[in-house]
Amino acid sequence: QVQVVESGGGLVQAGGSLRLSCTVSGLTFDDYAMGWFRQAPGKEREGVSCIKWDGGSTHYADSVKGRFTISRDNAKNTLYLQMNSLKPEDTAMYYCAAGRAWYSGACPPYTYSTWGQGTQVTVSS
Repeated sequence: QVQVVESGGGLVQAGGSLRLSCTVSGLTFDDYAMGWFRQAPGKEREGVSCIKWDGGSTHYADSVKGRFTISRDNAKNTLYLQMNSLKPEDTAMYYCAAGRAWYSGACPPYTYSTWGQGTQVTVSS
């Protein structure tokens, strides 16, 4: 049984930092591209960042470039998202997902097949 479990969300003031983690079990982690997505109330789910199976390629949404860093530890089956200089507009539910395809320059949610339940990030002004 595949399990994708996010952690690390919370309430933080603008300018602060959070580190999200996503632990995956039940699949061969390093066969999968991994991505972080977010969805705010009333908005569509958007790709925040994604990373290729070997960690050799990454992509970031323009809104988070220079502030967020995605990484993965294939030995621990874990994906990370370091979020610095957080802004109120980063407030959303953050989801981790696994997918077999890699699209250079984008993280389209429809290409990711296995999703976690999400972790809430709230940034106060």
